[in-house]
Amino acid sequence: MITGSRMLSRRGFMKLGLGAAALCATPAWAKAAPRRSLSFEHLHTGERLSVTYYANGAYNDHALKSINHLLRDFRTAQVFPIRRQLLDQLCLVHAAIGSDAPYQIICGYRSPSTNEFLRRTSSGVAQHSLHMDGMAIDVRLPDTRTRHLRDVAARLKLGGVGYYASSNFVHLDVGRPRQW
Repeated sequence: MITGSRMLSRRGFMKLGLGAAALCATPAWAKAAPRRSLSFEHLHTGERLSVTYYANGAYNDHALKSINHLLRDFRTAQVFPIRRQLLDQLCLVHAAIGSDAPYQIICGYRSPSTNEFLRRTSSGVAQHSLHMDGMAIDVRLPDTRTRHLRDVAARLKLGGVGYYASSNFVHLDVGRPRQW
């Protein structure tokens, strides 16, 4: 596809389309919720964070930076912006479950080098993982069976939901709704 004098690659075109779709797909509850908060415990770094990232009709930049730092690629320390839609999805899933526990983070942002390392050393890692675009997270809730977390997230149809029973986590993303 040609825009002006620049040619977009297929991946660039897809990213542009996904970004536009994500903006349009923000659920009505997220637009109306006056306050959105999340709590996290990163299982690899031991870091914890409880933060209100949206209040009074606006996202809090300081809170978003704190979330980005916590969800950085812990192997390379590279920080990348996490999509607001993903945070909103986490907030909605948490509320739908009725959990009081913080999300336990297995993986947030993943740098291309980490993604390639994981592709070489394990199975089931996508070559163009949405983790690399700040659009995916692998989580569990200590007070909720991962199967139930998967079922609730899948029922909401806000993005992709992957269930990894043997590793005890659920993958959530803001790509197209799908399940595996």
